[in-house]
Amino acid sequence: MEIIVNGTAETVPARTIAELVAYKGLAAGALVVELNQRIIKQEQWPQTQLHAGDRLELLSFVGGG
Repeated sequence: MEIIVNGTAETVPARTIAELVAYKGLAAGALVVELNQRIIKQEQWPQTQLHAGDRLELLSFVGGG
């Protein structure tokens, strides 16, 4: 399925946000996911289905000084 991730078209096998995060090997702890301009809470990732053409922004927070 083709979706847009951070402005780039990608073909992914994932069907849910949780599957996408695992597929990309991202650390969920510091990750915020926006799906079609709506922030999705982490506890909703396993139930939130992805559809062709969806737009996702995956934002990781990094600490520093």
